[in-house]
Amino acid sequence: MADRVLSLQNLDVGYPGMTVVHNLNLEVAGGTFVSLLGPSGSGKSTVLRTIAGFLPALGGRIALEGHDITTLPPERRNVGIVFQNYALFPTMTAFENIGFALRVAKKSNAEVEKRVREVATMAGISDQLDKRPANMSGGQQQRVAIARALVTGSRVLLFDEPLSNLDAKVRALMRQEIKRLQTELGFTAIFVTHDQEDALTMSDVIVVLNHGRIEQIGDGRTLYRKPATPFICEFIGVSNALAPSLASRLLGGDINGRSFVRLEDVLLGVPDGLPARVNHVEFLGAYSRIDLAVDGHAVSAMLIGEELPEPGSTVSLAVRPGAAHIFAEPTS
Repeated sequence: MADRVLSLQNLDVGYPGMTVVHNLNLEVAGGTFVSLLGPSGSGKSTVLRTIAGFLPALGGRIALEGHDITTLPPERRNVGIVFQNYALFPTMTAFENIGFALRVAKKSNAEVEKRVREVATMAGISDQLDKRPANMSGGQQQRVAIARALVTGSRVLLFDEPLSNLDAKVRALMRQEIKRLQTELGFTAIFVTHDQEDALTMSDVIVVLNHGRIEQIGDGRTLYRKPATPFICEFIGVSNALAPSLASRLLGGDINGRSFVRLEDVLLGVPDGLPARVNHVEFLGAYSRIDLAVDGHAVSAMLIGEELPEPGSTVSLAVRPGAAHIFAEPTS
């Protein structure tokens, strides 16, 4: 793994009189794609703004490549930012947008020319430099925004939900584009999103925040298959929350805690399963969702294929062995 680039140590962030995120600890390796994922109000954007220097840290330390940047102003932190709407100047060409920060820093014309053309080549937009944002596609604008963030030499780029205003098809294409650019150019990405598909498809590491605290850190597969808390079960993917009485029957033993089963781990038509009534069948293209009732409890399953049970019919239901996630009730 690459050397550590960004370190957040015992970081408290928020506003005077209101701490939004408590005691955050995170080590980010160089060249990795890290997503801060969580619902609205979880504190992910507040963390990003604090890393950028737009909000002062209430406590703790931020280090970039071993240097303490906790109290430095934004312009001295050497981190680039890609905003939600790209924030390109509409009256400037791509060349002028990319070179703007260099002009502000009073770099020579020769240096601006050299550096802008270097990053434009890296980002694959050398043929777009004379165009204004209105004459570029969304993907080209995204590349300009990334090139602008990289032009001053930043190795860490912060992305503040840049995909949230896009429709599903364009969003999927832009995910691929950003991830490809990050891999090819080798920068470290801190990407804020509330969309789990963004995080699962793009990230090397996902940091899940909830009510200002880290619920779990891991790659997408770990979060999905080895959730550490009930919140992760409910927030990442779709799970059935089983009542203790039903969990005891389905899983065996006396289960008093909280139990969760992914839809794809609910098996239908197996011998010796519990009888279940099919309430609803929803065809979703690649798979179908089957909503059932078992002993008065709602359970859903995911099926792939064309042979689907009829609503009103009775099927046998079981859980894939070892697939349930069981959490003991917290002790007071």
